[in-house]
Amino acid sequence: MPTQDPKLKLDELEMSRSAFYRMVARGKGPKLMKLPNNQIRVRRSDLDAWWAAQEVAA
Repeated sequence: MPTQDPKLKLDELEMSRSAFYRMVARGKGPKLMKLPNNQIRVRRSDLDAWWAAQEVAA
């Protein structure tokens, strides 16, 4: 059975919601997924890849 990639709520990212959405609007945030109930989640693997890219850019 394949393992599922955990999905994080925005509250778990430890940054303000408005700051996060500003980053996403500028195209500088991690890939998001929208659930059928309109909630937004981030896959752990997408978040980890995004963090790694931020470290290289710094």
